[in-house]
Amino acid sequence: MNIAIESIGISDYKEVRKIEIKQLITFKTAAENLNFTYTAKILNFAQSSVTAQIKALENELETPLFERLGKRLVLTEGGKEFKRYADKMIQLTKEAKNAVSGVEEPAGTLIIGSSESQCTYRLPPILKEFKDQFPKVKMIFKPIYSQAQTRAQLLDGTLDIAFTMEPIQHHDANLHTQCLVAEDLKIIASPQHPLADKADIYLEELENETLLYTESGCSYRVVLENLFREAGICTSTKFEFASVEAIKQCVMLDLGIAILPEVVVKGELEKGMLKELACTKIDTPLYTQMFWHKDKFMSLPLQSFIQLACSTFGLNYIGIESKKL
Repeated sequence: MNIAIESIGISDYKEVRKIEIKQLITFKTAAENLNFTYTAKILNFAQSSVTAQIKALENELETPLFERLGKRLVLTEGGKEFKRYADKMIQLTKEAKNAVSGVEEPAGTLIIGSSESQCTYRLPPILKEFKDQFPKVKMIFKPIYSQAQTRAQLLDGTLDIAFTMEPIQHHDANLHTQCLVAEDLKIIASPQHPLADKADIYLEELENETLLYTESGCSYRVVLENLFREAGICTSTKFEFASVEAIKQCVMLDLGIAILPEVVVKGELEKGMLKELACTKIDTPLYTQMFWHKDKFMSLPLQSFIQLACSTFGLNYIGIESKKL
């Protein structure tokens, strides 16, 4: 059975006619949870029914979709490949049912990966307008902390779309990329900090300071760590936080200094609650960027979300083909 198709349409129906939509939903649920017992509970099936449906799919496709590594259930490479098409077929079935039943308002779920700073400071205007347009579409937000994690989750279908803040670089050819806006970085301190009133500072002056970092792998933490490494600076006192809001509060209490995007600290800087440390070395450009899999089924809600994100930042979204790398 040939599943290597670019999109699912009427001509492809002949290729998948033996596969039931129930089996696809079972496979999708199992692939996302990697636990047949939990899958059976979610779908209100007996576990034997889940096992039988997966086995029937594997027989039809003539390839294993799951394998057990010790006690862990994992997708095979064929399973990962088939999940992308299963997602498309399930979505297309939903849209077809809506079309013939006269249901005009799209529904479904978008799973969005985003850092805390993006979710708090960049996405709310997009989310507000999107919710007004698609009130029945559920949005699920998953935290992301590193480039590697983000790409892996986009490639395996865990995320529908992701927003990151990082330098522009060569990305995975399987992903579409849209650069949205440049982001400036600021080294911040309490107004009471001894360095707060200096006209200019050198990186070496930060060597003995307490640094308040975001989690390992965060792009703006990486920027500062690389600058320290290039300058031969070894910092000894570091605190690591999962939240940029916690970092801001600790900086305001003069517990240390931090590097954060300007959009995160703009309000506090304007109110005098934080002070920017002027350091000309911090000139690595970062950009808020949007990613999605090039083979992702482009449902109306997903296309509209991408269009809204572009228009929010004053960009013209002219279609998928123009975004290929």
